[in-house]
Amino acid sequence: MSDRTAPLSVEELRVLVGSGEIDTVVLAFPDMQGRLQGKRFAAPFFLDEVMEHGTEGCNYLLAVDTDMNTVDGFAMSSWERGYGDFALHPDLTTLRRVPWHPGTAMAIADLAWEDGAPVVAAPRQILRRQLERLAGHGYTAHVGTELEFIVFKDTYEQAWDRNYRDLTPANQYNVDYSVLGTGRIEPLLRRIRNDMAAAGLTVESAKGECNPGQHEIVFRYDEALVTCDQHAVYKTGAKEIAAQEGVALTFMAKFNEREGNSCHIHLSLRSTDEAGRSAMTGEDGGMSPVMRHFLAGQLAALRDFSLLYAPNINSYKRFQPGSFAPTAVAWGHDNRTCSLRVVGHGPSTRFENRLPGGDVNPYLAVAGLIAAGIHGIEKGLQLPEPCEGNAYAAAYDHVPTTLREAAELWERSEVAKTSFGEEVVAHYSNMARVELKAFDAAVTDWELRRSFERL
Repeated sequence: MSDRTAPLSVEELRVLVGSGEIDTVVLAFPDMQGRLQGKRFAAPFFLDEVMEHGTEGCNYLLAVDTDMNTVDGFAMSSWERGYGDFALHPDLTTLRRVPWHPGTAMAIADLAWEDGAPVVAAPRQILRRQLERLAGHGYTAHVGTELEFIVFKDTYEQAWDRNYRDLTPANQYNVDYSVLGTGRIEPLLRRIRNDMAAAGLTVESAKGECNPGQHEIVFRYDEALVTCDQHAVYKTGAKEIAAQEGVALTFMAKFNEREGNSCHIHLSLRSTDEAGRSAMTGEDGGMSPVMRHFLAGQLAALRDFSLLYAPNINSYKRFQPGSFAPTAVAWGHDNRTCSLRVVGHGPSTRFENRLPGGDVNPYLAVAGLIAAGIHGIEKGLQLPEPCEGNAYAAAYDHVPTTLREAAELWERSEVAKTSFGEEVVAHYSNMARVELKAFDAAVTDWELRRSFERL
């Protein structure tokens, strides 16, 4: 467990509960989709009982589809196994206030079985395991995630009733970097920024994006696990704040045929010694041998690990030529046509993986980046020459174009089995199969428009 200072200490929580300023504590964990699932507790009960002993939740929460339907194929949870419980143990380094809900605090939980063994297929545990492996090589990972979203003037309930059709975006045109464009919805953006800052996140900036109504709020990088926890808190909080303001926002990877919502992930390595120096910067100020091996591992495992970066049917609609979403398994210096982009100078040298969309589970994606990098280090993989031009038009391997292709690569991958273990590979293979089965059985609007009369 990290020795960092929590956004809210237990002692501070006791004082706030004693004064009546905090009356509710949310204990939640990230599920397979990266959503926060859990319970709300009366704050005194949390302090007296839950903080030390934890609580329970049905283990089907890591064995359902996106609609929360029970499905077959998961080894950990089924009707045959009786759908028992696992334990939720609060990680008190994640304790924070939730400013957008009165009198509320929150902590993120780790999952364990009744005998105390960790639930190895839980996203937070998957990331913890990869961070332990990385520490064994003498490194820590620092990560920043950049989430885009589209804002609509409709409420979530109105959007549901309209089957998410004919919604009104908050901006009518491309507002990429436009101060005027962000000014149109600055009250919403400002509230999200300020509430996240009060919840312990360090806000950097907000900017407009290309799709009408599309915006991005960026937070400072941090330790990998901390960033993923903050990502989950922010994503949940932004939706809740939007709902309170009478609007809706979506992080889905591809809402329409225009620009999708990305979640570019930046990662750097530091040594675990007291100096904590950048491990990605060489003596000449360029890339170190470690970074070159680490980046070579990203290229080698990118197709196999695409399921971790693009976990849904809709994720693959982003990967279109000339869309600023990558199609080529390539790297380049500050080259946005590549899947992997090297940026920064000196101690800030890092790489950016441009595959993930706004629908990504950050714990799984960052675990994939670390596992791929470890593969590159352990195998001493050599980094090919960078792409100097348009990667869309060059002869590189293509990123998977469908969830089905990505799932097959993941299921067959020896790197995945070595890095994550058979249980994790099987669990997330089944997650993909469940989504594919549901999609294959669906009749879409596209089919109705093309077939109802004309065929």
